[in-house]
Amino acid sequence: MKFTLFFSLCTLACSIMNAQSLTSIESAEFDPINHRFLVSNGNNIVEVNSVGAAIGEMGNGVPVASYGMEVAGTTLYTIDGSRVYAYDLTSDALLSYITISGATFLNGMASDGEGRVWVTDFSAKKIIEIDFSDVLNPTYQIVVANTVVTPNGICYDAENNRLVFVAWSGTSSDITAVSLENYSMSPIVTNASLNSIDGIDNDNYGNYYLASWSPQRITKYNSTFSVSEVITIPGGLNNAADIAYAEEIDTLIIPNSGNNTVRLIGFSVPLNVEDSQESKVAMACYPNPIVDHAVISFMHEQDGLVEIDAIDAQGKIVYAVGSNHYPRAMQRVVLTDLPISQGNYFWRIRTSYKEFSIPFVKN
Repeated sequence: MKFTLFFSLCTLACSIMNAQSLTSIESAEFDPINHRFLVSNGNNIVEVNSVGAAIGEMGNGVPVASYGMEVAGTTLYTIDGSRVYAYDLTSDALLSYITISGATFLNGMASDGEGRVWVTDFSAKKIIEIDFSDVLNPTYQIVVANTVVTPNGICYDAENNRLVFVAWSGTSSDITAVSLENYSMSPIVTNASLNSIDGIDNDNYGNYYLASWSPQRITKYNSTFSVSEVITIPGGLNNAADIAYAEEIDTLIIPNSGNNTVRLIGFSVPLNVEDSQESKVAMACYPNPIVDHAVISFMHEQDGLVEIDAIDAQGKIVYAVGSNHYPRAMQRVVLTDLPISQGNYFWRIRTSYKEFSIPFVKN
């Protein structure tokens, strides 16, 4: 049984401290096929769940990634040295790889989800497009021969048919667009007072998130880059690197390369929240009905243990999530592959100060 449980502040974070040592992390991705977090670690890939436990090495240590990673459908693309690899997420097996001739420092990565992958060459100031549509016979071409600035993180903007990349160094532009019609570049943001920008990714709603080292910051921009805000990260950042936005769970994943920790920032969930001042708990369940996974969101107003169970109409426990310690904050729990028969049930939360429940349907 695959089981993933995580809690995060609604707009805050939790650190991942794993039993398996993280020694040289650079990038992180969420694998929606197996509901796991993947972190590049030196040149291997470590599976990390979001309650602080390392699951182990992806594929028993066979898959490699030293820098950028990108999940697209059932495929994980990774960078290791001058090679770009494609792995099947359903089996962790290697599908193929391609060597980029003359590559000096392949770093950031993006994909359109349909076989096209882009990587930045940090030192050579290039952007390479790789065609994995025939995954067993990938080909590549250099589409930007001189980015002028030092390119680092990169993401794909489907709505505007462009790439957006950030500059680690250089004075012409902090954020640059590359048209996918003719591969021409145009500056988006200049003089943003951000230096050493490492990562960038976009969410379901057209927003962009940037990770910079100076200042240590996650900056959120709207779709037109006309409005920005700083995302507060409890515990701070330490050289946040190749960040990733997980659409399936509306969560930003931040690998801190300076101290080898990973932080999760959970954002809004489209939930109908039942709020009770008396119980001091706001609780919600999404989706409802449940097919294969569930997200439980609740407000915990006292630091301490929380017990979560699925119960039937008679109050019998049909599935015990367990008892875990949660800090005082809005929390989120993600459960996958629930071993519950079809029917009508309740999620029940028990704390030291109150018991609360909410109905749900399992399809």
